[in-house]
This record gives sequence, C-alpha cells and structure tokens, in this order.
Amino acid sequence: MRKSRAMIDVLRSPGHLVSLAARGFSRLSEARLKPLGFGVGTLPVLIALEEGRAHTQRDLADFARIEQPSMAQMLARMERDGLIRRTPDPRDGRSSLVALTDAARTRLPDACAVLFAGNDEALAGLTQAEAVQFVALLERVIDNLDQIAKKGDAGR
Repeated sequence: MRKSRAMIDVLRSPGHLVSLAARGFSRLSEARLKPLGFGVGTLPVLIALEEGRAHTQRDLADFARIEQPSMAQMLARMERDGLIRRTPDPRDGRSSLVALTDAARTRLPDACAVLFAGNDEALAGLTQAEAVQFVALLERVIDNLDQIAKKGDAGR
C-alpha cells in the first residue's frame, strides 16, 4: 500500500516532531538523572524550590504546569526519596510548605550540569544563534498552546 503525501507530511508536522524530540530528551535525561536520584518530572519542582519561586503544593503545580493531584503524588514520592521536606504552613493550617532537603540541594548542580550536557549534545551542529532561536521559537509555540488551552479550544 502506498502512503499518500498527506500521511507522510503528518510525520513531519511540528506537533509530531516536537513529540519525538520531547521523548528523546526525556529518555536521555532520565538515564542521566537516575544515578543522581532524580527524575525528569521532579526537576521543575526542584528548581522552583531552589530559586524560591514556590513553597506550597499549589505554587509548585502552577510552576510545573501540572494538575494538583499529580503534584501531590510527585511530592509524596519526592518526600519518600528524601528530596523534599514538608512543614505546616503557619498562615494556613490546611496546607504545608515544601522545601528541599540538604541532600537534594547538594546534588542539584550536578543534575543541571548533566541536563545541559545532554542539551548540548542534542543541539550539536546548530550554531549558538540557531540554538537560541530554537529555544525562543519553542517558547512562542508553548505560549500559543497555553492560550489555546485557556480558551478551551484544546479539544477541537
């Protein structure tokens, strides 16, 4: 059976290619982060806590762009693995404040270095200007997708 041009073009569409790239980055990053005791999904949380951008589960879910139940599960795993600690929020007894453990804080620079090395390898052959432009274009696409989701058009 011969494939139509439209079918072949779908495999070269931005959505499909970005998905393939994301899966490739994820596999590479997971393999390199595992020896450090981290996973790809935990990195946004770790960075947010390290930089003081978030302290509550809600803040972290917003920062990482994931739903509250998923964040609750992730935080439970991170607490079990000794990456974070929770303390009662003195302003709101129903919630807790989340902080990095010393162990996570110590290993985080190595995790970032591993990720940057992987990014450099993945972008091999691109000039510095092309890499900067690529990131800027991806950020614009992500912003567009966020706007579509806010309008409720994601299911169309």
